[in-house]
Amino acid sequence: MIRFEPSFFLERNREIDDVTLRAIAREVRKDILKMTTAVNSGHPGGSMSAADILVTLYYYKMRHNPENPKWEKRDRFVLSKGHSSPALYSVLARTGYFPLEKLKEFRVLEGDLQGHPSMLTTPGVEISTGSLGHGIGAAVGMALALKLDRSDSRVYCMIGDGEAQEGSVWEAAMAASHYNLDNLCVILDNNNLQIDGPVDEVMSIYPTVEKWKAFGWHVIEINGHDFKEIRNALDEADTVKYKPTMIIAKTVKGKGVSFMENRAEWHGKALPPDLLREALKELGEVT
Repeated sequence: MIRFEPSFFLERNREIDDVTLRAIAREVRKDILKMTTAVNSGHPGGSMSAADILVTLYYYKMRHNPENPKWEKRDRFVLSKGHSSPALYSVLARTGYFPLEKLKEFRVLEGDLQGHPSMLTTPGVEISTGSLGHGIGAAVGMALALKLDRSDSRVYCMIGDGEAQEGSVWEAAMAASHYNLDNLCVILDNNNLQIDGPVDEVMSIYPTVEKWKAFGWHVIEINGHDFKEIRNALDEADTVKYKPTMIIAKTVKGKGVSFMENRAEWHGKALPPDLLREALKELGEVT
């Protein structure tokens, strides 16, 4: 297992190569599938599309402290698409917020790792999320509070493309622009699939670039599975002044497992044990 000392995470823009990031993301994807299959519940598809971005945020970009989750100087992350909690839990465990063994508590009654992130039970979770459209509003509030405190901490938030159909997302977008929140970076996990099918068929959110620009945001488009593009976009967001940044990350639902990729049925359904073995083999696990 790839481990880093807690002090590694105390500064931004850490020295870490794409090969290492890719290897960590592969382990995160294994965790996602094992966690959801163990309880026959959860949302593996969107968790896997988000994995590369979360790994880059926590291992490369964000300033945070696994030994002190409430460290005042930390950057904040909000998983607005809270159903993708398996990806977040894996990254939190692997960066040292809690032992990997605790991943076995995912969706277990009275366990610390609930189906959607809970700030009351899970170290490293900034705010409880799950009701789509609410997390980005909380992130805007955090960014505004940090501005008022003259803090140099930054706020990162991930939303889903199905989630972008919620009106509260656009209220938050308007507020972030109005208050010139250049310490806010939102990432849209644009895998174009939601529980009922393709986003552009259920309720189209396109054209996304034009819409976010019209709301006063600095917009960057990337391949959400290319670590160089992810890092460059996050670095660019640091340089933007007087505007919040939206990173539109083109991703693949179920990324990493061939029979799960671009399949809406894996949005909220766990793999059965036989398919889990096949998936883990594709991800390089020797059984």
